[in-house]
Amino acid sequence: MFPIGDENSGRIRTPWVNYLLLALNLLAFVYWQRLGADLYFTFGYATVPAEILSGRDLITESKILLDPISGQRFEMPGLQPSPRPVYLTLLSSMFLHGGLGHILGNMLYLLVFGDNLENVMGHFRYLFFYLLTGMLAALTHVYATAVMGHNPLVPSLGASGAISAVLGGYLLLFPTNRVRVWFILGFWPFPAFLCVGLWFVFQIINGLGALGGDKGSGIAYAAHIGGFIAGMLLVYLFVRKNDLEMARRKRDWFRQKSRT
Repeated sequence: MFPIGDENSGRIRTPWVNYLLLALNLLAFVYWQRLGADLYFTFGYATVPAEILSGRDLITESKILLDPISGQRFEMPGLQPSPRPVYLTLLSSMFLHGGLGHILGNMLYLLVFGDNLENVMGHFRYLFFYLLTGMLAALTHVYATAVMGHNPLVPSLGASGAISAVLGGYLLLFPTNRVRVWFILGFWPFPAFLCVGLWFVFQIINGLGALGGDKGSGIAYAAHIGGFIAGMLLVYLFVRKNDLEMARRKRDWFRQKSRT
């Protein structure tokens, strides 16, 4: 189920911050990460749970690995020097991605759902909400790594935690908004509470799988769950109530007009 658009008839402001976040993520992936090929940069600015827990910058040696398909050997860089203090990686990792599919999926969700929150929060409140909840999501992953006994030296990265918070906030504010999704060889409108709700259920199921010992997925489901919950808990602290009411009235007016 892939969202391709949603109901924007209640728009009262242009989502400049959401566009900026999209651009920064793409710029980091293309320029600094060199389309994901520069692992030295990536491993230096990703969040490493062991570094966050200890407050120390950790550097490890590179390893020579064998590709089981091609049989070729390649060098996998170890952990690289990080910004100081290392807690800054909680922020920098939000703009890094592990591959083309990773960034395109994240940016699609941000494009579809982020503008609605900026619309009712205002530009600066939305930016602060996005960054704050993204870092809280990363901290959730760090905590879960320690509690579950997973490898604390594995870097984590991506905008997924912050975008999960956007989804959590969206679910509370716009549960009846129609979201167009690609589903079973066609485009279908679903209410947001169903589309976003199913997404969260999948995160819970996959997160329980990780709890049971599935350490190889490479996906920080704890960050998704933590970000989603943080978004739901904090969203009303950032919303401008008058803007939310105005956006809802405008949306409802368009809905009523479309029926006549």
